[in-house]
Amino acid sequence: MSGNTFGKNFRLTTFGESHGVVIGGIIDGCPSNVVLNFEKIQQELDRRKPGQSTLVTQRKESDTVSFLSGIWEEKTTGTPIAFQISNENVKSKDYDVYADVFRPSHADYTYFQKYGIRDYRGGGRSSARETACRVVAGAIAKQLIPAIEIQAFTSSIGKIKLEKDYTHYDLSTVEQSLVRCPDAEKSAEMEAYIQKLKKAGDTTGGVITCVIKNVPIGLGTPIFDRLEADLAKAMLSINACKGFQIGSGFQGTELLGSQHNDLQNEDGTTKTNHAGGILGGISNGMDIYFDVAFKPVATLLQKQNMLSKDGTIVEVQGKGRHDACVVPRAVPIVEAMVALVLVDAMWEFNKR
Repeated sequence: MSGNTFGKNFRLTTFGESHGVVIGGIIDGCPSNVVLNFEKIQQELDRRKPGQSTLVTQRKESDTVSFLSGIWEEKTTGTPIAFQISNENVKSKDYDVYADVFRPSHADYTYFQKYGIRDYRGGGRSSARETACRVVAGAIAKQLIPAIEIQAFTSSIGKIKLEKDYTHYDLSTVEQSLVRCPDAEKSAEMEAYIQKLKKAGDTTGGVITCVIKNVPIGLGTPIFDRLEADLAKAMLSINACKGFQIGSGFQGTELLGSQHNDLQNEDGTTKTNHAGGILGGISNGMDIYFDVAFKPVATLLQKQNMLSKDGTIVEVQGKGRHDACVVPRAVPIVEAMVALVLVDAMWEFNKR
């Protein structure tokens, strides 16, 4: 299977399945003599791990990362960093009901058609459990670019949306919310909505907004390796992600050019930021901000009609442990992927 490696200069290759023995990854391109803060790496994993609240899947995983190579006396050696995370709480029998059917809106059918083999245990390789590996690499990448601040947060769950842009909120409060929303009132509404859907065996989607501060001018290149294109690919590689917009995005299409053009200051900065911090594919020194849309979780704990391997439609009662909404746990994944993109961009920037 190809498509398991992300990055050009700082490269992450992941391996493993949802119900296998371990998941893990290999990071190649990390410079030597970097003193890593392992506590911060684990903290990032704890933000993503299952079972962290009543809102998410109750699969109990410690998600403790073990480093196998590339680190000596808490410093990177410049050689490939290998790591693994054990799968400690698998319940594969819950998925026996899906052995001969394809779950709607899932990767079951396409994986089977492409590879001719089906690992139905929690989705196998297509499971979002793989994203824990990205969080490990992203946590290391963050430590390589400490001056750049990356903060993602939940800006909508279903039809419950923040009414103001990110500049009106204290983003330091994001982790105080179970849904990682900086508005306490909206956060409570979102939590209640997810709990309601969870009891009904249904799911919902939402939007994550990410803000990146202190980005130097000049990251990214024109044409095919535009910085926003790299960010879009990174985001759309995350499970359940179905949309990406940067700056004013689709709302900007409703404006006139005279309204959308950012007003210039004498020092070259702008008073407005419709562009989202990137012009011509290159960072302009302003905040980079974008939105990422996540669809409702495809696996429902309800009866649904499903296509079987023999081509018939059968009714199946959904089973297993699943999130009613992936958005809160996807926040650290978004940040991790941003960090991987920016480290790569910084490497290119420093080659000039």
